[in-house]
Amino acid sequence: MNRNLLLLALCQGLFLTNNVVFIAVNGLVGLALAPAGWLATLPVTGYVVGAALSAPLVARVQRSKGRKRSFQIGLAVAAASAALCAVAIITRQFWLLVGATLIAGFYSANAALYRFAGPELVAPAHKEKAISLVLAGGILGAFVGPNLASATRTWLEVPFAGAYVALVGVALLSLLALSFIQFPEHQPPAPGQGSGRPLSEIARQPVFIVAVAAGALGYGVMNLLMAATPLAMQQCQHPFDSAALVLEWHVLGMFVPGFFTGHLIKRFGALPVMGVGVLLNLVCVLVALSGVDLMQFLIALTALGVGWNFLFTGATTLFTTVYRPEEKNKAQGAMDMCVFGTMAFTSFASGALVTTQGWTWLNMGSLVPLSLVALALAWLALRKKPLLAR
Repeated sequence: MNRNLLLLALCQGLFLTNNVVFIAVNGLVGLALAPAGWLATLPVTGYVVGAALSAPLVARVQRSKGRKRSFQIGLAVAAASAALCAVAIITRQFWLLVGATLIAGFYSANAALYRFAGPELVAPAHKEKAISLVLAGGILGAFVGPNLASATRTWLEVPFAGAYVALVGVALLSLLALSFIQFPEHQPPAPGQGSGRPLSEIARQPVFIVAVAAGALGYGVMNLLMAATPLAMQQCQHPFDSAALVLEWHVLGMFVPGFFTGHLIKRFGALPVMGVGVLLNLVCVLVALSGVDLMQFLIALTALGVGWNFLFTGATTLFTTVYRPEEKNKAQGAMDMCVFGTMAFTSFASGALVTTQGWTWLNMGSLVPLSLVALALAWLALRKKPLLAR
């Protein structure tokens, strides 16, 4: 851990603060403003659709402007879009809220690359630990996000408008922290300079396919259940503070393991750690299906968070082996476009399913993508030695 990595982890924590507040309030605000209940999570969907659409653009900006400038632009967009969300809720304009969260997706697409920027701030031998430690910065979001949502809910006359105003301050604080990070000097591509192999060739590698599938589907399942949790708990007559507590433990589960996941990957390899992540996701589903008391929501979402950490950190580490340095921007952009595209679908599906089919069927449905991830990991494990020896 050095100063640059510590500050990047802080930026990751502030990014997760933004995300947790969005997840905690967007569904509820959407439910209050939407013309139909099944559209309630559309503001959450807008956020991830915006990220998916922005991923190729962010990759180009990072290649031409460098990590730091691109991250700064993303944070400026974060502040502006949060302010626009506040205007939307105060004026009760549902589609303006959806549009504002769509714009905020540009920030999400930028901040998602913090995990790839971490290894560039340390020696190559510490790549796994750098990825894990940057993701561990999300612990800040676990504590600050739910409490910020609760504390600012009644700041202004319109419920939750104050939460969006607070996110403007969060973005500006992150912009300040980012200004002190010294990234490796950016070398803009020279005219006519190649960018390595075509993306189609990179994407044909089995490791690429499995890493992207595990990262996207693992994130998708996590998002499917997490985005629906505040709505499901409201349906079960749990107060908002209880939903905030569950989200707090969920985000702790997502990022506390970051302090040791890198060590586990370095010792046992990415695939075994990812396999444990799938098992923990299964534990989440089984607990969620056992009942709807507060403790069952709490245990299920905590297991979901830890399972996501193992799956996503492992997938990110595995993915760094499939591209050359000059190919990083397009390869990373392709992975995140798949991740955000999956999240966009699950964000919308979560609201539609939980309000029409209920919490039980939502959890049952998540077993399908989890099974696909398990099969993909098993397939790659059979080919592991010849592939990872290259």
